[in-house]
Amino acid sequence: MLSEFRIRIAQTPSKRLPVFSDVRRASVAAILRGAPSGPEILLIRRATRKGDPWSGQMAFPGGRSEPQDDSLVATVCRETREEIGLDLRATAHLLGALDEVDATIRGASTGLIVTPFVFELEQVDPPLMPNDEVADTCWTPIGPLIRGERSAEYTYVHRGKPIQMPAYAVGDQLVWGLTHRMLCSLFELVQDASDGP
Repeated sequence: MLSEFRIRIAQTPSKRLPVFSDVRRASVAAILRGAPSGPEILLIRRATRKGDPWSGQMAFPGGRSEPQDDSLVATVCRETREEIGLDLRATAHLLGALDEVDATIRGASTGLIVTPFVFELEQVDPPLMPNDEVADTCWTPIGPLIRGERSAEYTYVHRGKPIQMPAYAVGDQLVWGLTHRMLCSLFELVQDASDGP
């Protein structure tokens, strides 16, 4: 399956969103690795932090672009190294980018565009050293997610009304919202390939 991701990401141009002067940029890393039971993807659980709209949620490592970053790839490499102690330039191969997403909160745009980059880990089990922004890390098998075996729902309350959001169950956590959207974008690449002629 990893070979399918390599081929499809290389063949599929990612969609870019229009960028205006007041738009902020961020990038995240969807990091894949091979495992005996099939490919896995790395997720983090964000620490509970006051003022963080994604506090406590499951996510990919990454963050906002800073003036010293010369590209969004530089941003995601810096943020990943800061958050979990993983040097992507030394331990992984960049496969490409997924479609950009507009980060929303309660259905409204935050003015933040996120570019997800897909990396394939070359080192099977590198040490991870989470900083205070990260409560936990976990490697999750991709196969059960793609096959729908881990599909779930997250109840989100918006203006006093519960809304059922699609999610993935990962251990005792639910992956929903922005990260769920990016995972779906990644999985569609392989599903499109298997559905083709």
